[in-house]
Amino acid sequence: MRINRILLSTPLIVVALVIQVSILGRLQLPGAVPDLLLLVVLGLALVYGHVGGALIGFGAGLLADLAPPSDHAIGRFALVLCVIGYLAGLTKPDSGQHRSATIPLMVVIGAAIGSTLLYAGVGALVGDTAARHVGVGGLLLSATLYDLLLAPFTVPLVMALARRTEGDPLTGDGTGGQSGTAKGREAGYSWLSTGTGLKASRGRMPKAARMPREARIGGQRGGLLTRSARNKAGRIKGVKRL
Repeated sequence: MRINRILLSTPLIVVALVIQVSILGRLQLPGAVPDLLLLVVLGLALVYGHVGGALIGFGAGLLADLAPPSDHAIGRFALVLCVIGYLAGLTKPDSGQHRSATIPLMVVIGAAIGSTLLYAGVGALVGDTAARHVGVGGLLLSATLYDLLLAPFTVPLVMALARRTEGDPLTGDGTGGQSGTAKGREAGYSWLSTGTGLKASRGRMPKAARMPREARIGGQRGGLLTRSARNKAGRIKGVKRL
């Protein structure tokens, strides 16, 4: 991952985790808990793609597994967010930006359902039966509802911040890098024109420079032949006069 992605993702994940543990986790809401960390991972994955989404999801999930009060096996939430981040990143278009909010909205719904099912499935494999006592149907409904209510205030903001880091000319990709290269070329042309006193613009070239090499050589040979013919004629006339 690029340095600018790490510098943006780390504080966003830490802040989201602190808010989720200290505020959202203590609201005593029925069913599931609003998953702010999941929404931050989705917003970053929609901009950075599947590879960045998987790495960010794994790091965020591992941090959530280690943060107190953790009551599940370490690595369980890391696996869930890694898979969700990878799948969400696959929806990134080739242009790099979604044209409408339909796809991000569908990604949020699918991630809320998929993360709940995957978390419950992994828990069943390791012997955690808490989801059975609460009810999977109630968890799915409440998790989807809470994430949909929280998504308009989280996902667009995270995506906007991520796009600003992606559009930085120092990253060397995208339109920023191309504009920087074009500026460098223009600077190079201006430096040549200043140092040599010649016009280095692409549209203006000396007439002799635009002529083919064969034409210039042929013209020089024709000039030499004409000059020699004139000299010979002058000598002949001079002999006739004598």
